[in-house]
Amino acid sequence: MRYEIRIDGHLSKTLVEAFPELDHVVVSDQTLLFGPVVDEAHLYGLLARCQSLGLHVLEMRQLPE
Repeated sequence: MRYEIRIDGHLSKTLVEAFPELDHVVVSDQTLLFGPVVDEAHLYGLLARCQSLGLHVLEMRQLPE
């Protein structure tokens, strides 16, 4: 499965490095993190990481294969 997590604002290099398994791109005033998610536990782990870093998740969606 591939997912996209849309974060409010521009992430610093340090914050981007907290997600080594995902690629990222900045669009307007948002950062898109995207890449493979191996299972539901991995997905919840990514969301927990966002929460612990104080990131504002705007949207999360599964991408077509």
